[in-house]
Amino acid sequence: MFELDLRSRVPIYEQLVEKLKQLIISDMLRENEQLPAVRTLAKELTINPNTIQKAYRELERQGYIYSIPGKGSFVSESKSGVNIEKMNELKAELEKIVSELIFMGTDKGELIELIENVGDTGKRGEGDD
Repeated sequence: MFELDLRSRVPIYEQLVEKLKQLIISDMLRENEQLPAVRTLAKELTINPNTIQKAYRELERQGYIYSIPGKGSFVSESKSGVNIEKMNELKAELEKIVSELIFMGTDKGELIELIENVGDTGKRGEGDD
């Protein structure tokens, strides 16, 4: 599925959260698709099951997944505007990055093209059923 950097200063559960978010955002994991069981993924990645559980709890808190007791964890449906605070935080971060790119001489048209390309590849499940 993916690899984690055990030597990184970034905690393993945070790496796992980011990897799973990327799989969800890129539509590799689709809406309502079941995630691997905690024990299965822990064995595959050779890490403690509590680490997997912590990552799953964080993903659930952020709205990327949901859990059904006795069944497992599943990818949530894509919902616009669910986490306003996180969206505002990401917009502020994006604004900072765009400002730096413009300062460094990146053309406005190139930035627009980049955003359009990301938008085209980042759409989750729209019109591809």
